[in-house]
Amino acid sequence: MSHDTYELKAEAREQVGKGSARAVRRNGKVPAVIYGDKQPPLAIALTYKDIYYKIHGGGFLTTIATIDVDGKKIQVLPKDFQLDPVKDFPVHVDFLRIGKDTEVNVDVPVHFINEDKSPGIKRGGVLNIVRHEVEFHCPANAIPEFITIDLTGTNIGDSIHISAVKLPAGVKPVISDRDFTVATIAGSSAMKPETEETVEVAPEAAPAAEEK
Repeated sequence: MSHDTYELKAEAREQVGKGSARAVRRNGKVPAVIYGDKQPPLAIALTYKDIYYKIHGGGFLTTIATIDVDGKKIQVLPKDFQLDPVKDFPVHVDFLRIGKDTEVNVDVPVHFINEDKSPGIKRGGVLNIVRHEVEFHCPANAIPEFITIDLTGTNIGDSIHISAVKLPAGVKPVISDRDFTVATIAGSSAMKPETEETVEVAPEAAPAAEEK
């Protein structure tokens, strides 16, 4: 399941717009907005240090958080954020309010295991990752931290489709009209052919037969 939830403290912002956002940043905070769940948007300001480490710590967009806005606690899921293109610090964050029946679309990372148990990779084949992340539709309180693909037994030329991946209950791919490929086991120039030994041995056997 997803990362452990966490809490952030925030202040409500009465004013919105570019001028207000710049003033928030000058004060060492990050402007943000909470929206959704059939309620009006709420403009807030977050502590720069707190949100910086959450964004760069991994799993930010798949982890439910609680934001304490002047004493009122709101459960949210981060939906988007903007970083300064030069200095890489956060300049704005969007949060989605989470209700008891909220469902969301999220990009979930793909993890691969047991490469050492893949005959194809052992022969010098290469794991070709088609999708490093897969977009899923699922309950907001049941977002997978990642999905796992077991490479045991895979060989050169094999394709791993989403249908072969065991998914948690309620988690469905957003792409539903085809069984798309997540990864393949491809050959490489360094791969040793299985027939190489046979080709080398055959010429040696022929002269021995003629001597008899």
